[in-house]
Amino acid sequence: MKSTVKPIAGAVAHLWALFFVGVAATAIMAALTAAGAGLLVVLGIGLIPLALALLFLAGIARMEEARVAGLFGFDVPPHPYARSPRTDWLRVPHTVWLQAKDSRNWIGALHFTIMFVLASVAIGLLGTIFSALTVLIGSARFPQREFWILIFGPMSGAGATIAAVIAILVALALLAALGVAHREISRSMLVPSREAQLVAQANVASHRRNEAINAAEIERTRIERDLHDGVQPRLVSVGMTLGMAKNKMATDPEAAAALIEEAHLSTKAAITELRQLARGIHPAVLDDRGLDAALSALAARSHVPVLLDVQVSGRCSKPTEAALYFVIAEALTNAAKHSHARQVRVTVRERDGGRVWARVEDDGTGGAVRTPGGGIDGIAGRIAAVGGSFSLTSPVGGPTTVEVSVPCAS
Repeated sequence: MKSTVKPIAGAVAHLWALFFVGVAATAIMAALTAAGAGLLVVLGIGLIPLALALLFLAGIARMEEARVAGLFGFDVPPHPYARSPRTDWLRVPHTVWLQAKDSRNWIGALHFTIMFVLASVAIGLLGTIFSALTVLIGSARFPQREFWILIFGPMSGAGATIAAVIAILVALALLAALGVAHREISRSMLVPSREAQLVAQANVASHRRNEAINAAEIERTRIERDLHDGVQPRLVSVGMTLGMAKNKMATDPEAAAALIEEAHLSTKAAITELRQLARGIHPAVLDDRGLDAALSALAARSHVPVLLDVQVSGRCSKPTEAALYFVIAEALTNAAKHSHARQVRVTVRERDGGRVWARVEDDGTGGAVRTPGGGIDGIAGRIAAVGGSFSLTSPVGGPTTVEVSVPCAS
């Protein structure tokens, strides 16, 4: 019984508070919409308040989802803000457009509107209860029949008391009904069905699998290119040099010794390249000492000065740490090769909800774009494969900023 009464009472309290929030929210939405509509013909200035109104609506939707999840304990899926992957001046308009396309924003706004209507009724019932209580208090303090004749006419003091008690009971029953309606409406509007959840989970799993396959293909191509362009020619040269030394061993030992020394140096260089290639795939220090130590070693080898700030208290899963290391390593490589950056700032932080956030920002020339099969596409795919989010901002002229957020346990 208590488990049922408590959330219903909480729902009624929420409705009372929501009435005042709804009045303020309605006033803000009306002001922004009116300003946008009035200024729309003035060089499109009205688009700014209309965009703000849309973002405000998206915030209301998320507030409702969080409120309902906390009030009733419903399993409302996370609802992150959609962010545009563009890096040009259309990034902000595209982000606003993504909010307009998000159906959950409109469902949340509709839910808020319905709850505001219920809240208005709940406030009226609260006023009825206060009025009836005033009558009860008055009947106790002024029992004379003449006093009640002035208020209720021919109704006696006892009749007024009975009417007040009935009004209170009816108002309480209606408030309980509003609380139940709040719970059931919220459940049907904001909580997806089991079938919808399974479909969504299947879609997410399929997307992550596809991104993992894409990222693996890009990584394989990169490894093949590095082997073909670097290590393979060097090893072929070592073999040819040793063959020449073998031929000269009997006739010209000094020349043969010089060729062997040359082959020895080339072999050491090839081993170094192979070690660097393996380190780029998955360094041993990452498994042994964790992300902080691996990133410190990566920053020390970087051709561009790196300001490293890592604040992670514990270890995350191996796929998460490997993905973060890969992203930061690729971003540093891109900054050195393409951006002509003079300095790179790398920040890694723990976030609420068991997530790790990383940001890599360089002061280079910018203009980076995500192209299918490119390095940035590989970064995005690697992050998506572990259930994370990726964002690139790189206007022409710089700076270039890569932001990722991944679950610590993936």
